Amino acid sequence: MIKNYLKTAWRSLLRNKSYTAINIVGLSVGVAACVLIFLIVQFETSFDNFHKKRDHIYRVITAFSGPDGVHLSGGTPLPLSEGLRIDYPQLKDVAAIFRNDGSHYSIGNANNGQTVKKFKEDDAYYAEPQFFNMFDFGWLAGDKKTALSAPYSVVLTQAEAEKFFGDWHTAMGKVIRYENKNDLKVTGILKNVPPNSDFPLKLVVSYATVRVKGGDFYGNLHDWVSTFGDNSCFMVLPANMSESLFDKNLKAFVKKHKPAEYNKDGLTLQALTEMHYNGEVGVFGDHAFSKQLIKIISLVGIFLLIIACVNFINLATAQAVNRSKEVGIRKVLGSNRKLLVFQFISETLIITLFAVVLAIGLAEAALPMLNNLLKIQLSAAFLADPVLLSFLVALVIGVTLLSGFYPALVLSGFNPITALKNKVAAARNNGVSLRRALVVFQFCIAQVLVIGTLVIIHQMDFFREKSLGFDKDAILTVPFPGDSVSRSKLNTLHDELMAQPGIKDVSYSFASPSDNNGWGSDFKFNNAPKQTEFNAQLKWADAEYFKLYNLQFVAGHAYTKGDTIHGYVVNETLLKKLGITNPNQAIGKYIKLWDDKTKYAPIVGVVKDFNINSLRNAIQPVLMSSWKNVYQKINIKIQPANIHQTMASVEKLWNQTFPDGMYESQFLDDKIANFYQSEDQLSQLYKIFAGIAIFISCLGLYGLVSFMAVQRTKEVGIRKTLGASVGHIVYLFSKEFTILILIAFAVSAPVGWYFMHKWLQGYSYRIPLGPGIFLLAIFASVIIAWITVGYKAIRAALANPVNSLRSE
Repeated sequence: MIKNYLKTAWRSLLRNKSYTAINIVGLSVGVAACVLIFLIVQFETSFDNFHKKRDHIYRVITAFSGPDGVHLSGGTPLPLSEGLRIDYPQLKDVAAIFRNDGSHYSIGNANNGQTVKKFKEDDAYYAEPQFFNMFDFGWLAGDKKTALSAPYSVVLTQAEAEKFFGDWHTAMGKVIRYENKNDLKVTGILKNVPPNSDFPLKLVVSYATVRVKGGDFYGNLHDWVSTFGDNSCFMVLPANMSESLFDKNLKAFVKKHKPAEYNKDGLTLQALTEMHYNGEVGVFGDHAFSKQLIKIISLVGIFLLIIACVNFINLATAQAVNRSKEVGIRKVLGSNRKLLVFQFISETLIITLFAVVLAIGLAEAALPMLNNLLKIQLSAAFLADPVLLSFLVALVIGVTLLSGFYPALVLSGFNPITALKNKVAAARNNGVSLRRALVVFQFCIAQVLVIGTLVIIHQMDFFREKSLGFDKDAILTVPFPGDSVSRSKLNTLHDELMAQPGIKDVSYSFASPSDNNGWGSDFKFNNAPKQTEFNAQLKWADAEYFKLYNLQFVAGHAYTKGDTIHGYVVNETLLKKLGITNPNQAIGKYIKLWDDKTKYAPIVGVVKDFNINSLRNAIQPVLMSSWKNVYQKINIKIQPANIHQTMASVEKLWNQTFPDGMYESQFLDDKIANFYQSEDQLSQLYKIFAGIAIFISCLGLYGLVSFMAVQRTKEVGIRKTLGASVGHIVYLFSKEFTILILIAFAVSAPVGWYFMHKWLQGYSYRIPLGPGIFLLAIFASVIIAWITVGYKAIRAALANPVNSLRSE
């Protein structure tokens, strides 16, 4: 019997090809979107779940207290891990890990006639051996307990070893040269780290290398005040000690090790299970994904699936009149309502199965685009992944019941006598009201997504167009080697670059005006006995920096040329923090950094405020001076004409000056654009979701207009006989759904305003939520809806009135 019902359902679907096609397309698009969102959520909630001790691993983070509140950072002082091991011997595993992105490595010795191969690695780290005791990264070669115990030892992943040496089996014991100054011996090979980890390890150098006397960080090994943003500390908390209890212990720990004036900056714990969701503190892979965003896209997926099911209901009930005789005949021949419900549910099941199969194909086709957009590595092993397979089965059952149950009840409830006479009152008020409510619900969701998309697009345009307080166009930034020999060549390189016809200005600095490489510190102002309660962002740069970036002075002038500190330039915000309203009053006042006499100099100039990082953040106090020993970048202002030729000249000169180095360059405006990568991704996702929601909603409108056209066939014929024009008939059909869209807008506008207002609060610089965005949203929705239903409405208006009046 079941086979017979399925066969009958199949034949019925084939007889109504357009109805079946529309339902399958609508459901498949909604299911495909839901599947992709499920894959994203599954991926983002699986980060570092493969570590056996994950529920007991914590990161120690720094809580900076200032006049504007508490700010958390994953950075810690260098001696923290050793201090915790000494003070808390019950902690079996404590480990420091220091990110060393942008570092350069090479293999081969030119003096021995070997070809030198150079590599840049962003996922490079220093780590203590204990790190691999607490984290379960697989090993292919070497001993995880001893591989990183000695200075100048390095561990590579399989892929990294193959990149360096071709075959990872031959990598053990070989040497890699770091920054052309230190040789690192390969002592271990790791399995490639899975993509769902916030530790994208590729190259790990022993932390003992950091502690070597004379190294870059040797002077900070006992410095409890300075915090390095890339230095993190992890620990395994014993089972008998709670997170809250150890947080209390950390307060005493801070008082013991930090000077009294810095006790306000405390330490606290962050669970590994929470690390991936906290963008403020940050993660090594720079791929934090908030729980709020997971909830939002999960709701979007559910809503997209619901509005796809709503389409099915609208179209199925619109078809009810056409199938009334079929129902009447079945009932006369002895079929009861239960069997009829089963019959129509069977049709829904067949449509759903087809839709899910098509959705799987759509999802697989869209995965590469989605991976490229979000910079993740999703894979859809639909038959191999039991969780995904279970989700698909649940989806089929849920969609079948949600889409088919109400239409099945409506169709099976027809009176056989009226059904056979084709006088079914399918347009009962409650049915019409439900269909209208469902269309309003569809467009509420679609318009909220449209409003969100428009707000994000406008905010991104605002980011691109807002002046940052300095010139960022056609400026090339090029890092250079930091050794003393390389620094001795900078003056010559400066003159050679300025001699090039396409170059306007050249400057050396620690960082760009707007940069993610920050250096903050407090200071003493005007011989005060205490340090300031706030940090200033230190911008070390030569005197040409101000001209190159067109920084505007409101008082004083730039410091004179020199390799060491002999004058400071500050910004307006720093003076406001100090309570100085007239910039001229600051000229001649002294600033002292770190109680160091060589860092004691007068303020010689005040510049207008400029944004030093993302526009999410307010302008911070800035302190500028010259200090050649910390310069890391060449800033080059390029003429717009012959820009490619000029860049080639820069690269050639750089390679001639630093033959052992590795050249890389980046335009400053590209770097600034990268600050907003997450917003760009969110904008693209919202565009996709809004497009899908509008597409599915328009299918729902088509279903409603189809229903109206069937129910009002005789009315249209009478109106045309009495002289109604085609335009008037189209107006009759358009008026109702336009009102429904306006009702949907009345509901969605305040909802969209609320959520986007909350989202914009995360930015110090943001657009106003004016009426323009909402008017554009409703205008776009109405126009798209008119285009969607225009064909059906015009076709009904053009129908021959004689045929219409014959209709029963």
